[in-house]
Amino acid sequence: MAGFRGMVAVLLGLLAGLPQSAVAEDFPTFIAGLWPEASRPPYSITRPTFDRATVGLTPDLSLPDLQIPGRPPQAPSGQAEFIRPPQDYLKASQLAHLAQQGRALAQQHAASLRRIESEIGVEGPIVLAIWGRETAFGTYKLPHNALRVLATQAYVGRRKEEFRREFLYALKLVEDRIVEPAAMRASWAGAMGMTQFMPSEFYVSLKGLNGGRPDLFNSVPDALASAANQLQQKGWIKGLPWGVEVDIPATADCALEGPLQARPLAQWAALGFRRSDGRAFTNSELAIEAYLMSPGGAYGPAFLVTENYKVIRRYNTSDLYATFVGTLADRIAGGGDFRRAWSNIAQLTERDVASIQAMLRERGSGIEKLDGKTGSNTRAEIGAFQRKAGIKVDCWPTAALLQTLKTTSSGAANRK
Repeated sequence: MAGFRGMVAVLLGLLAGLPQSAVAEDFPTFIAGLWPEASRPPYSITRPTFDRATVGLTPDLSLPDLQIPGRPPQAPSGQAEFIRPPQDYLKASQLAHLAQQGRALAQQHAASLRRIESEIGVEGPIVLAIWGRETAFGTYKLPHNALRVLATQAYVGRRKEEFRREFLYALKLVEDRIVEPAAMRASWAGAMGMTQFMPSEFYVSLKGLNGGRPDLFNSVPDALASAANQLQQKGWIKGLPWGVEVDIPATADCALEGPLQARPLAQWAALGFRRSDGRAFTNSELAIEAYLMSPGGAYGPAFLVTENYKVIRRYNTSDLYATFVGTLADRIAGGGDFRRAWSNIAQLTERDVASIQAMLRERGSGIEKLDGKTGSNTRAEIGAFQRKAGIKVDCWPTAALLQTLKTTSSGAANRK
């Protein structure tokens, strides 16, 4: 019997491996099929470059965000912004360490940063904070081969068309001798260089400070100038703060969150919102348009954020990322820690968050996406539901909220 069970286990293992084996076997055919498109503008790859860059390329089926036949769906994202709870992502010790490094680097690269602010219009602390968040000021060694991960995502990723384009632009980087394949180290999504550009962005935002071809891999001034250039292209407004930590008055709650509820700071002040550092808003600040953003719901600091916060989110679409970069920039410029402490926030799985989103949408809420991510829209809609239901308003997808929604949904179904 034991021998029979062993044979069954082996057979099941072989069967489970069949879909992945078939996927890997078809990969060279997929790569070969890209040649006609690669040879045409805007890529204009020559055959020798195409062959040299793709020879021996194999798929990396361990990456997140893949959709492989016969394999259970993976979590939609492997990004830390969507899988780590706020108190871990915005860890005080890490921010303090990076801020200390950032202040030293601000002195070391002071001349370049002054030129960046003068010529591009983006302040030094922000671009330093981007560099710190993306690669820990160049000390984080990117783990992946960019060509391999981009080709894999283009082949069996959840966003095939997007990554197909990026893979072809990566080949163009090789064609144009901007970088050699061996130096193309990347994140799991193919972002490269000190400030993490996708291949297409090299052709849109790359900017040098000292003449010659800009180098995002080895030149700190070029990497910082390129990050500043991309922020400026996305709408950066020089002199506008990204946001400020505030105390929510007892007469309001976190359900006021989100860009759809933006208003001048004067109106927030009239509602009882105050800066957490005790300072009053200046007359010029009172005219600034801002919206409430609470990345941990009622379980952490809350902020009134401006258009420049949205710009940081366009660099990386995550509230946690934008808050990290904004607060790190403040600390590099001399600011301190958050005034309000983070609670020990539990992070539900993306599948559970998506279930909460779906059940809220069924009840008529304005949930925009069933993506399993706890963004501003989801937090605000949770708060609105809680307020209407007369339960604690915390604007966070908790296990208790999930159970409440399931119970009330079941009750409604039973009454039909």
